[in-house]
Amino acid sequence: MSDNNPFWIKSYPEGVRANLDYPNTPLNANLDETVKKFPNRTATIFMGGRLSYTRLKDQADRLARALSDRGVKKGDRVGMMLPNIPQEIISFYAVLKIGAVAVGINPLYTERELIHQLKDSGAETIIFLDQLAAKVLKAATKTPVKRLIATGIKDYLPFPKNILYPLKAKKSGQWAGIPPGSGVLAFNMLIKTSAPDPPAVDVTPEDTAVLQYTGGTTGLSKGAVLTHRNLTANVLQLSEWDIESREGSETYLCLLPFFHSFGMTVCMNASVYSGSTMVLIPRLDLKMVLESIQKYKVNVFPGTPTIYVAVIAAPDLKKYDLASIRICISGGAPLPLEVQLKFQELTGGRLIEGYGLSETSPITHCNRLDSKAEGSIGLPFPDTLCRIMDSETGETELPVGEAGEICVKGPQVMKGYWNRPEESAKVLRDGWFYTGDIGHMDERGMTFILDRKKDMIIAGGYNIYPREVEEVLYEHPKVIEAAVAGVKDPYRGETVKAYIVLKEGETATGEEIASFCKERLALYKVPKKIEFKTELPKTMVGKILKRVLVDEDNN
Repeated sequence: MSDNNPFWIKSYPEGVRANLDYPNTPLNANLDETVKKFPNRTATIFMGGRLSYTRLKDQADRLARALSDRGVKKGDRVGMMLPNIPQEIISFYAVLKIGAVAVGINPLYTERELIHQLKDSGAETIIFLDQLAAKVLKAATKTPVKRLIATGIKDYLPFPKNILYPLKAKKSGQWAGIPPGSGVLAFNMLIKTSAPDPPAVDVTPEDTAVLQYTGGTTGLSKGAVLTHRNLTANVLQLSEWDIESREGSETYLCLLPFFHSFGMTVCMNASVYSGSTMVLIPRLDLKMVLESIQKYKVNVFPGTPTIYVAVIAAPDLKKYDLASIRICISGGAPLPLEVQLKFQELTGGRLIEGYGLSETSPITHCNRLDSKAEGSIGLPFPDTLCRIMDSETGETELPVGEAGEICVKGPQVMKGYWNRPEESAKVLRDGWFYTGDIGHMDERGMTFILDRKKDMIIAGGYNIYPREVEEVLYEHPKVIEAAVAGVKDPYRGETVKAYIVLKEGETATGEEIASFCKERLALYKVPKKIEFKTELPKTMVGKILKRVLVDEDNN
């Protein structure tokens, strides 16, 4: 493969360039540019309340001034423990404006997880949702944190919801006041009392913008160091790929959490760059999702497979008009072919699969908008190189059609892991990022993932990729969700186990499922153990936590 002229370029859609020009500006400059182009365009819709891009910039500028006045300087890490509310976007761009580093924190984190991330990042400031006050205040005493800023759902609700929400929250026991004397600053007061004149800070594209913590589902999470250039490049690559996008005219459904790289880039940063409206959904509420698509004529709906599964299974789906949906980009987990086809059939929108990791800002591959469903993650993005290396040593590049470890190189690849040089060296070799995913490329450059390197099951000497088995299970008419993993077996070392959630009202036996699989898989790949569950454990982004399932079996 020639790095200067990769063979997959011939498969690019007409109008998509293989090489792009990237501005020599920080990521936050995109907000300033959009305000110049579309000052009155609605930036956010949250529970019916709206902020224009001019207003969004004003709020970010004021918070940037407030943070600077209180000692936050270039290079300082700022934790943000917020759901998808306007304050998350305001905080993100305010932090970047003063050259500080944004550290997204999952609001569902336990005290232990929160302490780890604050200590590991060295964050001295945290902006958090007031409902999390008890957990945050307790954790802060064991970390470097010395500035605490709280905000509430009510702060950006329209009238009269801003009055009614606290009453309803108190009645339901969800209200969490900030204890007097705790030293916590009020987000809305900082905005009100600060001028919209952020300090002039020299922020370059090579400066760190974000510490993006990986999931940590198999151990302590670590921070991927993403620069302004990494994140800007990925937004421009995405914009180039979506040849149908109309600047200043799109409406995104923002359900993917912004603290995760997928939501941060594909929803928040892409919307800001293109002057799109963001309909903010703070948690997966299917009724709210469907109502919002219909009411606000959403045409871009990024999500994870579990989100699309939930839409497919909605009992009253037919009562909603989803005709506005133009494109849905799936990521975060493998998209079962059956889910892709069914979603498109039911909604009329196009659902395409993309691929990436926290370490790559996150997108490296995506299917063409006009592609037919075939179970591929698509083609490498512009300026992105991909090669398949042998999975044993990672030193031999494999030919087309052979399976090995997927490795990528491009402007969106991280600098390394925060304060972890040894772990960085394991995954970064001469600029190439070793993803840990096993797959192959075909003669067009389309890439197919077989599975995670660490998830591969070795049973009786055979290599078994869980995704292949899961694809078959999703074809079963009674199955709504499935996960496959290797569990300990005294004879085979490992054996294949399937965890299955059936569609509402359906019943099935293990024998029935196994028989279905035997018709479609080699015998050694057929699940030897089958467990039916009411639900599968997931991250907030919707990724199924296989390790939790396996740990339950092994304990």
